Amino acid sequence: MARMKFLCDAERCIECNGCVTACKNEHEVPWGINRRRVVTINDGVPGERSMSVACMHCSDAPCIAVCPTNVIYHTEEGVVLHDKDGCIGCGYCFYACPFGAPQFPNGPAAFGARGKMDKCTFCAGGPEENHSDAEFEKYGRNRLAAGKLPLCAEMCSTKALLAGDAAELSDIFRERALRRGKGFEAWGWMTAYGKDKEEAK
Repeated sequence: MARMKFLCDAERCIECNGCVTACKNEHEVPWGINRRRVVTINDGVPGERSMSVACMHCSDAPCIAVCPTNVIYHTEEGVVLHDKDGCIGCGYCFYACPFGAPQFPNGPAAFGARGKMDKCTFCAGGPEENHSDAEFEKYGRNRLAAGKLPLCAEMCSTKALLAGDAAELSDIFRERALRRGKGFEAWGWMTAYGKDKEEAK
């Protein structure tokens, strides 16, 4: 059984925010909600890195552990989804999630007036009937049921953001890391041209 996960390669992310835009357009996410965002550290200085962040669909999800109404659950594929009909907007999942994935749609209003929580669904819809109007209205498009991967990963121009089975993603990342090399040989003439400077003359 596949265990669906996201993996973002910080060496490839260029902070274009294409993943954020793709998500908002595909699911018609309400204003003020970003199911995905790009985080940059050391902005503008050597060592700058960017990473696309959303719900990471944890195997041992803290949001599931703290939900008092048990509306957050794992699907068979390992995707963490929530049932908005049973959500009481308590915000426990918001505080438990280390990635800031669950969000209130109504901004900084009082608890109880903020509405139902919203989060990344891995483009897997929700508990409603697949491809129904009710499912799209509450959770967005169900691409997983149509045999597709999340649009954010498919639209990533540098293929920094990957989505799919955890074992396959690990293999892809491992291969990338091996190809990158290490030390002074990681970058330079040999990496770019594959031959010695003297031979190139």
